[in-house]
Amino acid sequence: QLQLVESGGGTVKEGGSLRLSCTASGSTFSGYAIGWFRRPLGNEREFVGVIRWSGGNNDVADSVKGRFTISKEIAKNTVYLQMNNLQPEVTAVYYCAAGRPLWGSISMHSLYGSWGQGSQFTVSS
Repeated sequence: QLQLVESGGGTVKEGGSLRLSCTASGSTFSGYAIGWFRRPLGNEREFVGVIRWSGGNNDVADSVKGRFTISKEIAKNTVYLQMNNLQPEVTAVYYCAAGRPLWGSISMHSLYGSWGQGSQFTVSS
């Protein structure tokens, strides 16, 4: 059974960078889309971005374009969320998730069946 293990949270200063990792355990990411979502304190879960394991199609939300990128490392069965020029408003718990949504529905968290444990990070001003 596919399990997702996240790492990389913490505290970073405004303008800094951080990379979150999401590693498959128990199975591989083959055939999945791996999405990143975040839940700011007191707010709903938001789509951040996604990458297809096969083929590598990827996309990020308009709100983070130019600052966040998603990549994969096949040999490590790991997906990365690289976040640059961080601002306090992106402080949240970040989750990776694996699912098989159609590309037109990639932002719908209900279509992802496996979730990581969540990574909290805080951007300090």
